[in-house]
Amino acid sequence: MNDLEIRRAAAVDVPDIVAMLADDPLGAERESPDDLAPYLAAFARVDGDPHQHLVVAVRGGRVIGTLHLTVIPGLSRRGATRALIEAVRVHADARGSGLGTHLIEWAVAESRRLGCALVQLTSDVTRTDAHRFYERLGFTASHVGFKMAL
Repeated sequence: MNDLEIRRAAAVDVPDIVAMLADDPLGAERESPDDLAPYLAAFARVDGDPHQHLVVAVRGGRVIGTLHLTVIPGLSRRGATRALIEAVRVHADARGSGLGTHLIEWAVAESRRLGCALVQLTSDVTRTDAHRFYERLGFTASHVGFKMAL
């Protein structure tokens, strides 16, 4: 991974990020890569928030991975700050290369550096391969999650 750079995402990266978000059965149903306007607006909000760390993995000038890390201050756990990992994606032709592991290890190290006491993530119930991946990296399936569309 010596030739890999993990850096803060820029607006120019949004098309590549959205393409990766849409490149699986779940993403294909909920993403619209042909209309970048809502993604660019969302990027501006994310980029302007110091608690948001949207990064891309770049090799040879090409975006091949992404991850979104959110730092959440809280009162529980004696006022602990936690980190939330979301939107982990690896470009189809870079899967199996160890990039996903590298991205998660980066996120855990960055969470520690930022003073977080806990790092958490969610994964769709249908992503059983991802569940095994996260468990291999030391995450524990400890909670049941709920969502409500608004």
